[in-house]
Amino acid sequence: MGDARTRVLIVEDDASARTGLAELVRSWGYETSAAADGEDAISKVQSEQPDIVLADLVMPKRDGLSLLRELNDRLGEMSFVMITAQGTVDSAVAAMKDGAYDYLTKPIDPQRLRVLLERLVERHDTRRHVAALRRQLVGGGRFGRMIGSSPSVLDVYRLVEKAAPTDASVLIWGESGTGKELMARTIHDLSPRSSEPFVALNCAAIPEGLLESEIFGHERGAFTGAIERRQGCFELAHRGSVLLDEVAEMAPALQVKLLRLLQERTLRRVGGAREQAVDVRIIAATNLDPKEAVADGRLREDLYYRINVVTIAMPPLRKRREDIPLLIQAFLSEFRQREGRRVEGVAPSALDALSRYSWPGNIRELRNVVERAVILARSDQIEVDQLPPDLLRDPSPPSRDTLGLSAGMRVDEAERRLIEVTLEHTGNNKTRAADMLGISVKTLHNKLNKYRAERVSSPATDSPG
Repeated sequence: MGDARTRVLIVEDDASARTGLAELVRSWGYETSAAADGEDAISKVQSEQPDIVLADLVMPKRDGLSLLRELNDRLGEMSFVMITAQGTVDSAVAAMKDGAYDYLTKPIDPQRLRVLLERLVERHDTRRHVAALRRQLVGGGRFGRMIGSSPSVLDVYRLVEKAAPTDASVLIWGESGTGKELMARTIHDLSPRSSEPFVALNCAAIPEGLLESEIFGHERGAFTGAIERRQGCFELAHRGSVLLDEVAEMAPALQVKLLRLLQERTLRRVGGAREQAVDVRIIAATNLDPKEAVADGRLREDLYYRINVVTIAMPPLRKRREDIPLLIQAFLSEFRQREGRRVEGVAPSALDALSRYSWPGNIRELRNVVERAVILARSDQIEVDQLPPDLLRDPSPPSRDTLGLSAGMRVDEAERRLIEVTLEHTGNNKTRAADMLGISVKTLHNKLNKYRAERVSSPATDSPG
C-alpha cells in the first residue's frame, strides 16, 4: 500500500484517463489530485506541494516538457514522471535529462506504475532522513554515524548526500583507521536499501582459498570441509548492500569472477550448477590509492572502473585536527557509560598534546587512546600523564635541513634521501612511511629493493694487489 502522506498530482488533458488514473493511484493508498493541463498543474503545485507529479507529455496550453522545465527548481523536493505514447519515447528520454525521474508509456502498466511509486516513496523518505541529518550536523557536528565538521569532512558529507540515495557503486579509500566501514554503513543507512541487510567482508582477513566461498557461497561437498550448503555475502545481502573491504587484496583470478558477478548480477555457488540473480549495492573500500593499486597490478583496471562510479576519499585525522575535540567528546560519552566513570572532559594540556600528535592510526588510534585514558583517569578530566608515552614523544616530521639536500643533487638521489629520512622518522615502519610520502607500500618496497640491488651491483673499491 502507498503512504497516505505522499501526495501525487496527475496531469492529463483526457478527462477519462485522468479520472481513471487518479482512482487507481488513490486505491493504493496515496493522496491524489488532478490537473487538466500544464497551466492548471503549476497552480496546483504551488497550492498543494505534491511529492510526485505524473504528467502527460502532449497537452494543450503547456506540454509536459514545458511543465517540467517550469518546475525544475522544485525537483529537489518533488519527483517528476513523464507519461508518453510509444511514438514519443525520445522526448521522454530528453525529459529525464532535464530532471524527470522516469517515464511511463501508454497504455500504462498498473504494476510498473505501482512499483515506480513505491520506489519514489522510498526516495522521499531517504531525502527526509538526509535533511534531518543535515540539521543534526549544524547542531552538533554529526552526520548519521559520522562525526566532524571540518572543511574536508563537510566535502565528504556533500558527496555522500548525493550518492547515498542512488544505487551507484561506491569506492571508499583512505588510510587505516579513517572510518571507511563507518562511512559504508552511513551510505547504506541513507539509501532506500536501509531496511535490508548490510554485509561487510574483509578480503584481507580471509585466506585466499576460502574467500571465493565467502563471496559466492558453496554447495555441500564442494570441497573438503564443506559439510553443508552455505550462502555467500552477496546472497545474504540480497536487496541490501555489500561492503568489500580491502578489495585490492583479492587475488586477480577472484577479481575476474567478482567482475562477472557485478556485470551479470548473477552468481553461482562454489560447486553449484545453476546461476541465481542477486540484487545488491556494491560498496568497496581500500587503504591504497586506487589508481596506484591499478598501476601496481593489485587491482584489475576493469574491476576498478566497475566499482568506481563514485569515489570517496577519507581524510586522515592529521588533516582534520579541528575535529579532534568533537571525536574525543563522542568517545568520552561512549566509554563513560560503558566503564561507569565520571570523566567529563580533557585538561587543556592533554588536549594540546592530543591535537599536536600526528595520529598514524587515525580515528581508531584516537578512540583507543581515549578508552585507555578514561580507565586511568583519577578525576573528572583526562590529564597528560594518562596519555601514552609514545604520543607525548611524537617527533615532528623531518625538516628540509635534515635531508642533506644541495643544489645540483640528482632527483633520484634526493628521493632516496627523503625515503631514508622518513624511515628513520617512523622507526622503519614502512606502512607509516609510505603514508607520509604519499605512495603505496608496494611502491616503497620496490624502491627499497632497487636501492639494495644498486648497492650490490656497484663496483667495489680496487684493493692493492
